[in-house]
Amino acid sequence: MISRSGLLTRLMGSGLAVAMLVGLTACGGPPTWVKKGSGVLNNKEDKSFYGVGAVIGVKNEPLAWDTAENRARAELAKNFETYTAYLMRDYAASTTAGDFTRNTEEQNVERAIKTFAAVTLSGVRPVDRYKDEKTGTYYVLAKLSLKNAERLFDRLETEEGKRAGTK
Repeated sequence: MISRSGLLTRLMGSGLAVAMLVGLTACGGPPTWVKKGSGVLNNKEDKSFYGVGAVIGVKNEPLAWDTAENRARAELAKNFETYTAYLMRDYAASTTAGDFTRNTEEQNVERAIKTFAAVTLSGVRPVDRYKDEKTGTYYVLAKLSLKNAERLFDRLETEEGKRAGTK
């Protein structure tokens, strides 16, 4: 007979515990990151950028997951560099004809926005995914961790400090 802790150890080793946790999360509704969306997490334990991608209406499940992942990466890219062109045209006219009692007015408002992001991000990886069974929406959470970059900057500062001390 396997003890409860022994069973947990076996499950952890096989990766089933992760699948069970994801399954339990799915039963209780969407994870908090689905509602929170893309952005920056800047606390002591984790300094990262997150992107949430979603797709609905795609029946081919592998294609849906790939699309949601690509959209999550695009959400991350928008945090770094985005070109936006904005144009708004507003036209209004009032015309009076003949006896001045009949007035014709015309209005037209148009707005066009074009957004473009192009950036190369290294180290972006999907860290979680969720499928809303009711709507058929696939969600992927992608993460770009700044921990390695921070560690490198700390090492650089240490080395610069050593150099400054030897001069």
